[in-house]
Amino acid sequence: MEQKLSSVAKMLTCSPIQQLSYLAQTCNAINLAEGFPDFPAPSYLKDAAISAIRSDFNQYRHVQQICDYVAYQLKQMHGLHVDPLTDVVICCGQSEAFAAAMFAVINQGDEVILFDPSYETYETCIRLAGGVPVYVALDPPHWSLDPKKLAKSFTGRTKAIVLNSPHNPTGKVFTRDELEIIAETCCTWDILAVTDEVYEHITFDEERHISIATFPGMQKRTIITSSLSKSFSVTGWRIGWAIGPACFASAIRNIHVKITDSAPAPFQEAALTALRSSPEYFDALRQDYKSKRDYLAQVLTKIGFQVSVMPKGSFFLFMELPPTCTLSDVDFVEALIKQAGVVAVPGCVFFHPDPDSSTKEEDLSPTAISCHT
Repeated sequence: MEQKLSSVAKMLTCSPIQQLSYLAQTCNAINLAEGFPDFPAPSYLKDAAISAIRSDFNQYRHVQQICDYVAYQLKQMHGLHVDPLTDVVICCGQSEAFAAAMFAVINQGDEVILFDPSYETYETCIRLAGGVPVYVALDPPHWSLDPKKLAKSFTGRTKAIVLNSPHNPTGKVFTRDELEIIAETCCTWDILAVTDEVYEHITFDEERHISIATFPGMQKRTIITSSLSKSFSVTGWRIGWAIGPACFASAIRNIHVKITDSAPAPFQEAALTALRSSPEYFDALRQDYKSKRDYLAQVLTKIGFQVSVMPKGSFFLFMELPPTCTLSDVDFVEALIKQAGVVAVPGCVFFHPDPDSSTKEEDLSPTAISCHT
């Protein structure tokens, strides 16, 4: 009966990261593969969710106060003014917000620029919307943006660029100069920026997240997506949002309602508590992740891994295997599971496999894996 499947369904494959996570559960292994924190959600957040469930917040729901707080935080962090009634959409996590944004703005054949390496879901959402991913290689070891490569990637069919900073999987935080180049190019070509800012609160070493929407001419052409998941250790609660000009937000809202109707009602109520968290909470979060980053990098370096550049944000280490290792990244990860009971991700998962692409996983010496702290 496989012939009954749509061409889109046939195009999709199981996520390698999800497969590794399932394997971790099956083998009772330590899961350093999937992007979720390993600490409990704050007790006050769990109490708020329990209270909402006990109060029978069980039906379809839209908690407007979430939009109000998201708009307030955007103003406090970035100086951006948005209308919480028209410009903010509550979604089932950042993933749905991003997918809905793609469906809202991408037509068949539109080109969407992605930086390589990148999180695999972006390409899937672009293709589901009928778009064509175009890859721009970031230059190791610092994963720097080459303006010439970026300029070369734009054509008359380019509709949008996807920007994830802090970056999964490298931990890169795009610099102000790099963001300015991207912003100027977007304005010159009149294209949109769709951002994934879920790691906005997880930055290290005096780095701070800068939203590209703050650059001249960019707020009107930027759709921001984010969520509670990474900052509050609630990746399974599925509370996220999209922020953008009213015309985009309205389309995203319509798509969201048609597909899922509403985000989980009790967790929306709990989200209000999370969004009211003090700045001290995020300071402690950054310090905790920094300590884990430093410890893990130190231990891995001692046993031969090459951490060429410490991540400036997110909770991933993207590192090279020891020079003495003769295994591929895929074979190494398999051996790691079987012999040590630890699951990581082979670096090739994050690179575009097109042999004509300017980014190749083989360019790394000798290979790379990623794991979260």
